Amino acid sequence: MPAIAADVRILIDLEPVAADALDTHFRTTVDWYPHQYVPWSQGRDYDGPLGGEPWDPSQRRLNAAARDGLLHNLLAEENLPSYHRVIGDMLSLDGPWGGWVNRWTVEEARHGTAIRDYLVVTRSADPVLLEDTRAAHVQHGYEIDHRGDLIASLVYVTLQELGTRVSYQGIRRLCDEPVCEALMRRIAHDENRHMLFYRTILQACVRMHPDRTLQAVATVLRTFRPPAHAAPGFGRLISSMARSGILSPEIYHRDIALPFLRMLGALDTTGLAPAGQRAQEEIAAHLEESADRAGRYRALAERLGRLATA
Repeated sequence: MPAIAADVRILIDLEPVAADALDTHFRTTVDWYPHQYVPWSQGRDYDGPLGGEPWDPSQRRLNAAARDGLLHNLLAEENLPSYHRVIGDMLSLDGPWGGWVNRWTVEEARHGTAIRDYLVVTRSADPVLLEDTRAAHVQHGYEIDHRGDLIASLVYVTLQELGTRVSYQGIRRLCDEPVCEALMRRIAHDENRHMLFYRTILQACVRMHPDRTLQAVATVLRTFRPPAHAAPGFGRLISSMARSGILSPEIYHRDIALPFLRMLGALDTTGLAPAGQRAQEEIAAHLEESADRAGRYRALAERLGRLATA
């Protein structure tokens, strides 16, 4: 059966699971409003048509680690038009799949709105640079790396939602600012609920198509890159997040890779064909490499910390 026809069949088989997961999502939804998480009383006019005060780096209040984390996540959030298109193409815009894609877009749009407003009102980031990088990133567009492979795409979005939740939790720990902490807690809660929807779908995939799902997991773990990988300044921001512990190799291993593989039972699935068994071996090898990389990064960070205080 051609891959496209097979994926259509999988979507049809998964539709009852998606319908139940969407019902659960709506039943547990608590709407919130970005304007309530922005300290508007701290704002003042900028230069330009209003003749206000130009932005200056000395006006920034957030520490550098939290600011870089927010800038990276805002860049990712603001390419929402491309993500809506990609996920709509992947799942379809009919039935419960379309209901999910549209609801997900509603909720994700709040994140970018709230973060941008927070940064601009508190003068925690250069507003001109924010707009220039947003424009460049949206103009570049986005295409998921696994187009044409439905299950691999589902693996990717599940892993991405989990990683995004972890990154917002990391920013909350570091920001040392009550309003930012509240906003990060709110957004992390959304990202967790998005991950739960996809987790439900992916767990059904493991039950229905264990060999193909484990092959997809092995492929995505080997090739994963964040959706903002093409954004201006991505390399510097992701390096900063690693150094600060928002998204370091240690955090990836402990809080993303391990929980993700456990929730799928990826290393415990039995009755696999040879292709599935090979994928399981690849997944186990990735986990070992991840643990080794985390240990080496932690040792390096500790050594650099000792040198800095010597």
